[in-house]
Amino acid sequence: MAVSVSNEFDIKAPASVVLDVLKDIPSLPDWSSAHKSAEVLSTHEDGTPDRVKVSVGMIGINDTQELAYTWADDLCAWELIDSSQLAMQSGSYKITATGPDSCHVRFDLSIDLKIKLPGLLVKKGQKAAADTAKKGLTAESERRAKA
Repeated sequence: MAVSVSNEFDIKAPASVVLDVLKDIPSLPDWSSAHKSAEVLSTHEDGTPDRVKVSVGMIGINDTQELAYTWADDLCAWELIDSSQLAMQSGSYKITATGPDSCHVRFDLSIDLKIKLPGLLVKKGQKAAADTAKKGLTAESERRAKA
């Protein structure tokens, strides 16, 4: 059974900076504690990441995943291609400019585990993913906006 989490938050950085952070796949472990490594396997014609390989660890589960990314001017989205622990994963960041130096972000993530876990652990993992999406992306985007 798939489980989903959503989170909405504001960032004091231009939407373009937030998208640049998301496109910088190798930096993902720097601002997302769940990611142990991240590499771009292939790119789209415009140079944005297409296929990505990540190593993640959360709530005691470690996994290596291959993801397919799609991009728009206001969107970063991904779908799971391969994983030993997940049957399905679909995620996105929708970024809406609210001013020249600020934006609103909606984070959505749906997963379906191949293994059974107690509901408490699944909810803990969902909360951790939403918190990382908010805190990590916000801190990194605001840091880069000031640089």
